[in-house]
Amino acid sequence: MKPLVEYIARSLVDDPEAVQVHQRDAGRTTIVELTVGPEDTGKVIGREGRVAKALRALLLVAANRQRRRVILEIG
Repeated sequence: MKPLVEYIARSLVDDPEAVQVHQRDAGRTTIVELTVGPEDTGKVIGREGRVAKALRALLLVAANRQRRRVILEIG
């Protein structure tokens, strides 16, 4: 799931080198932490959180295929 989030985030931001993705496993749950540059945070979250919701929806589909839960944290 880390490569999926990294690919999408790098496509959205102006500074793709500032994108960092960390993945932690806690039992059946995977926690994906996405960090971007301060000027690109709004682009990843989107208006009213629409882009963030879409990212979470894509991760939900990918996690269901692996029978896991996933949490996306944007910071």
